[in-house]
Amino acid sequence: MKILINHCNLLIAIMLFTGYAAIAQKANVTNNSKTTTAIEMKTYLIEREIPGAGKLTADQLKGISQTSCNVLKEMGPRIQWIHSYVTGNKIYCIYKAENEELIREHAKKGGFPANSIIEISSVISPATAD
Repeated sequence: MKILINHCNLLIAIMLFTGYAAIAQKANVTNNSKTTTAIEMKTYLIEREIPGAGKLTADQLKGISQTSCNVLKEMGPRIQWIHSYVTGNKIYCIYKAENEELIREHAKKGGFPANSIIEISSVISPATAD
C-alpha cells in the first residue's frame, strides 16, 4: 500500500512539473515573440509653485494625486510619477520621462504648474561616501 501511495505521489508530482514546464515554456515563447523597444527614461525634478501647498488637506492632496494619475494613465508609459514633497508654497515632484516636453504636457493636461523642470544627472546620499 505504501508503495502504491508513493507511486501516486510521484505520478502527481511528475504531472504537475510537466504542466508547469509547459506553461513556462508557452509564456517564454509568447514573450520572445514580441518585439519590445526599451524606452530611455530620464529623471526630472519639477518645482510647482502653489500658494498654501503646505496647508492642503489630505482630501485635497488625494484629489491632486488622482488628477495626476488619470493624466498619466492617458499619456501612457513614457512618463511616470515617482513621488512628491509638499512644502509651504511649493510641491517638488520627481518624475521619470522620455523628455521635458512630456512633463510640460502632463502639467498642462492636469491643470497644475511646472514652474521649473530640471533633469537630474546623479543622485547621491550618505551611502555615496562609503
